[in-house]
Amino acid sequence: MEKRLGIRLFWLICGLIALALGLIGAVLPLLPTTPFLLVAAFAFARSSPRLAKWLEEHPQFGPLIANWREHGAISKRAKIAAMVAIVAAPIVSIALGVSTTIIVIQLLVLSCVTYFILSRPSGPA
Repeated sequence: MEKRLGIRLFWLICGLIALALGLIGAVLPLLPTTPFLLVAAFAFARSSPRLAKWLEEHPQFGPLIANWREHGAISKRAKIAAMVAIVAAPIVSIALGVSTTIIVIQLLVLSCVTYFILSRPSGPA
């Protein structure tokens, strides 16, 4: 029983952290919202049915989760926000004088993320 409680607590903490990052991402342009909300929904489904239901029924965040679950889709708005953040990240890194090695790694990772995001459908017609 203790192990089960520990696992639920782990998922609850992960969900709360992901939710906090998603909420911060809703107001900060360089931090994405949708991936963190998807992680939060996943974690809450394993830890807190009440929080899972609240997030799934939230007027702004619920449709993002439903769109992903039902269609594997990312909305056009979320894609645009993600692309802005992806373009801005290396520009900020260059402006801050980050090492070339880190920028190259960043560009490789962001290229993979870009491919994934743009390969997803935008949702039901």
